[in-house]
Amino acid sequence: MRKINFTLAGIAGAALLSFSAVQAQNGTSGQPGKADATLISAGTYAADPNHTLVGWRVNHFGFSDYFGIFGDVSGTLKIDPADLATAQLEVVVPVSSVTTASQELTSHLLRPGKDGAAADFFGATPADAIFKSTQVRQTDSNEALVTGMLTLNGVTKPVSFMAQFTGAGTNPMTQKATIGFKGWARIKRSDFNVSYGIPMVTDTVDLDITAAFEKQ
Repeated sequence: MRKINFTLAGIAGAALLSFSAVQAQNGTSGQPGKADATLISAGTYAADPNHTLVGWRVNHFGFSDYFGIFGDVSGTLKIDPADLATAQLEVVVPVSSVTTASQELTSHLLRPGKDGAAADFFGATPADAIFKSTQVRQTDSNEALVTGMLTLNGVTKPVSFMAQFTGAGTNPMTQKATIGFKGWARIKRSDFNVSYGIPMVTDTVDLDITAAFEKQ
């Protein structure tokens, strides 16, 4: 058994060395994205739907938090690093893409109302959520407060979130200039006519956003 373990370790080590050599040869060792704002070029960027996610968190019964995710996010970002206040952001979040760890809960979120009544949450054919920025105000070297209008579940309300620049560079897979951000916000779901379970499940919803945008 010891001989087999040593052999496996040797194979794994050789594979890692080989991979590192390939990375060095291709000039891709390390992370291609750097938290260096000078690497951002002005222009229009499109959200990468495979690497842009909106996570949400509510508290359940006062015992624990519960998490879910929206994926397949699309949208555009127009940005000039020399004049951040002129940045414009519009994103579309397909509510129908909601994912949770519980298939029963996911089904409930997308369940139509019973006997013609309103759905508990989003219903069977929910409209996409849309956020359009109205103001971007830089608050730190790599942070900004983004304010805009969020349309969700047929209701439009002002929402603000903190955005943190996390990296810029060339995506080695697509060869496109890419910039990345993290974001945090808190909304009240009752503002958007999603009131089922309150207060046993909190009205406040914390949003955790991670986004990648590729230059067009």
